[in-house]
Amino acid sequence: MTELLTAEQMRNLEQQAIADGVASGLDLMERAGQGVVDAMMSKWPEWADKPRRALVLCGPGNNGGDGFVIARLLAARGWDCDLYLFGTADRLPADARTNHDRWCGQGAVNAWSPADITAGPAPDVIIDAVFGIGLTRALPDDVAAVLGHNARDAWAKARRIAVDCPSGLNLDTGEIPSAPDREQADSCVSPADLTVTFHTPRPGHYLAMGPAICRDLVVADIGLRGDGMARTIIGQPPDAERLRLTDQRHFGADGLTALRPSFWPGSFIPKNRGGDHKYDFGHVIVFAGGVGRGGAGRLAARAALRAGAGLVTLVCPKAALQENAMRLDAVMLRSLDDPAMLGDVADDRVSGFCLGPGMGVGARTRDTVLAVLERQAGERDRRRPCVVLDADALTSFADDPDTLFQAVHARTILTPHEGEFARLFPDLAMAARQGLSKADAARVAAARAGCVVLLKGADTVIAAPEGGACLHAAFYERAVPWLATAGAGDVLAGLIAGLASAPVAPDLIVAAEVATWLHTEAARAFGPGLIAEDLPEALPGVLQKVLG
Repeated sequence: MTELLTAEQMRNLEQQAIADGVASGLDLMERAGQGVVDAMMSKWPEWADKPRRALVLCGPGNNGGDGFVIARLLAARGWDCDLYLFGTADRLPADARTNHDRWCGQGAVNAWSPADITAGPAPDVIIDAVFGIGLTRALPDDVAAVLGHNARDAWAKARRIAVDCPSGLNLDTGEIPSAPDREQADSCVSPADLTVTFHTPRPGHYLAMGPAICRDLVVADIGLRGDGMARTIIGQPPDAERLRLTDQRHFGADGLTALRPSFWPGSFIPKNRGGDHKYDFGHVIVFAGGVGRGGAGRLAARAALRAGAGLVTLVCPKAALQENAMRLDAVMLRSLDDPAMLGDVADDRVSGFCLGPGMGVGARTRDTVLAVLERQAGERDRRRPCVVLDADALTSFADDPDTLFQAVHARTILTPHEGEFARLFPDLAMAARQGLSKADAARVAAARAGCVVLLKGADTVIAAPEGGACLHAAFYERAVPWLATAGAGDVLAGLIAGLASAPVAPDLIVAAEVATWLHTEAARAFGPGLIAEDLPEALPGVLQKVLG
C-alpha cells in the first residue's frame, strides 16, 4: 500500500532524511525539478524535439526553489523561460536561494507583477511552483490574478504544470480555501494538465476537489525512504493515525492472491472443521423492505453471495414474500414481521447481517437493527456476527444517533453516503468540517460511534475507531463515473457482508477495503451503461483475473 502523508508529515520526513545524511536539501530540490521535467517530457514527448516557451512562476518557499531548478533544466534544453518570483530573494529559504542564484547566472528573475506577467509573450507551458505542498488560506490577490482561471485568454492553449499541486489547493483536505463553494472552485484555482508530486501522494490529491484540480497525477521518486514507500500490508488493519491508499498494484498477482491462505473463499475453511459445507463460508442474512421495496435488499443479497458467502438468506415482511420469491433462486427467503422474533429466522450459524437497503425509515427498522446488534456469538460461531448498517438502517436513527452508537460493537460497520453521514454526525457534515478533511471526519465519527465507518464517495474513506484509515479513490486512471447509479451502494453493502462473514475473515476494515476495491473493479470491467444489477455479475470475471 501507499501511505498518504500530510504536509507536516512530508516536511518531517524530508528533514529527517537530511539529518540522517540520506540526501541534502539541494539534492532533494534538484531531484524534484528533474522529476517534473521528466514527467513533462514523458507526457508530451514532442516537447523533447522542439524547444518551447515556458512561464515559470516561483513562490517564496522551497516550491519556488523547485521552480528555479525546472527553469534551469528547461533552459539547458534550449527553452525560452520567463521567470517571476512572488516575494523577494532575500527571504527565500537557503536551498531555494541557492537555486535562485544559480538561475540568475543564465536568466532574469522578474518581480511579481500581474500586469507584466499577463502582458508577456504567450507561453506554451505554465509552471506553477508558487505554493506547492498546500495552502491553508486563500491565495493572495496578486497570485490569484495570475493563476485564476481567466487570467488571460491568450493562455488558453498553454499547458499548466503544477509542482506538488495547483497553488490554492489544500493538500491535507483537498479543499480550496479561497472557494466560497465547490461550484466556484475553478474560478479560484486553475486546474492543471499535469501535477507532479514527490515521494508519495498527499491526501488532498485524492480527496474532495483535489482530483478535479490536479487532473493527471505523477509521483516522482526523489530518493527518500521510509513512510510512504510501497509496502505489503494488505490483510492488516491500517496503523493508527495513518491514511493509506488502496492501491491498484497491490491487488494484482501479489495482492489478493496473498490473501488466499487465510481469507479468500476456497481456501479459508477452518482447519478444525473438515469438509466444504456452505456454512464453512458464512451465512449472511440481508433484510429487505416491504411490498414493492425489495429490490435494494435483493441487490445486496446477490452481491453477498457473489462475494463468497456460502449461504445468503433474504428476510422480508410476510406480505413481500411472493414478489421476492419470483426474483430469487440461489438466495434463500424467509419472512419476519416482528423484530422480537429474530431467532426464528437466524440461528447461531448466521455469521453476518446486512440491514438498511430498502428497509424503510422508522421504528420497525430501528427495532430490527437493535435486535441484530444484541446477538452474541452462538455455540457454532467462532465470533460475533458482523453487522453492516447502510441506508435506512442509519437514517432511522437520525433523531437519536446515540442509541445506535451505544448498541454497536466492534464487528459493526456503518456505510453512509455524505447525506446519511450528516444525519448521524451533523457537526462533521461536509458543510461543517471547518478545515477537517473527509478522512479526519470519518476518523472522528468512527471513534464516536465505536465501530468502523465507511464514508462513501468516489473518495471512499474507511476509518477504524482506533484512528487508522484507508482511502479508496476512484479517480485518475481508475475513474468510474458510471458507478454513480441507483443501487450501487446496496451492492457494496452486500459485498462487505459477504466478505466479512467468513468464519476466519480478516479484520472488518480490511474486508471493507477489499470490497470497495472489487466494487470499483467490477464497474470498470463492465464499463459505461452500467446499472447496479450488473455489478454482482461482473465480479466473477474480476475475481478470475486477480486470483487466477
